[in-house]
Amino acid sequence: MKTTLECVPCFVRQAAEAVDLVVKDRQRRETLLRILLRAIAEADWSGTPPVVGQQIHRVIRRELSSPDPYRELKERMNRVAAELLPRLREAVRERGNVEEAVIRVVAAGNLLDAGAKSGIGPEEFAAVLDRLWNMPLKGDPARFFGRAREAERILYLADNAGEIVLDRLLIERLPRGRVTLAVRGAPTLNDATLEDARRAGLTELVRVISNGSDAPGTILSDCSPEFREEFDRADLIISKGQGNFETLSEEDGRIFFLFTVKCEVVGRKIGSDPGTLVCLGSDEMK
Repeated sequence: MKTTLECVPCFVRQAAEAVDLVVKDRQRRETLLRILLRAIAEADWSGTPPVVGQQIHRVIRRELSSPDPYRELKERMNRVAAELLPRLREAVRERGNVEEAVIRVVAAGNLLDAGAKSGIGPEEFAAVLDRLWNMPLKGDPARFFGRAREAERILYLADNAGEIVLDRLLIERLPRGRVTLAVRGAPTLNDATLEDARRAGLTELVRVISNGSDAPGTILSDCSPEFREEFDRADLIISKGQGNFETLSEEDGRIFFLFTVKCEVVGRKIGSDPGTLVCLGSDEMK
């Protein structure tokens, strides 16, 4: 999905919110924000939005001399998600359609996003559970699980910290021994890394690899050879999150996208309003 002019205010908002979150001194915040605004203005807008996001967050890490400015937020997201997991397991068991219930939970987990316009913080996520079952859902969970049962090699692309804890509910229902989980190769925003996968207990459940990139999405040309090999060999790719959708929506029909629509640009791309839960195959995007 290409960057549009409508994406630019979101880049500015993301930069301002990042500065406000990780810098306490008011003068330092203003100085860093001016640097980021110049970086946005000079960025290449011809690619996907995560290409610009990658540049923004490289500047933040460089200027703050911090490899992971969102570390504290990610720890809170993981902790809150872990506290909610037993309640969500019980709620899923009580639903008539368990497969749809799991998809709703993991797609709604994508709202734990520090970079998106309608992303929410960890303490706010509990309130989402009260309306989770009535949120609009685009796609067919039965079709997704049918594809998963047939797949021999499944590559699961994680997105955010906190969200990755809830992903466990879906990963546990996928064919055992066939799943490889991929996380970001370095901290960017609140995206999940190997450390977050370990905290979620997923390294004990499936094979976990790094994609070798610090982009808040999956820019294939920026990923490691190991990851590219896994991507090419998989016959089903589960893509979590809006950033992964933005970078992979033009790829082939092996991909299923699971996320929550958080902006009007993405909403128009799939024909749904912000706030919609998504479970769509890339072959349904054509």
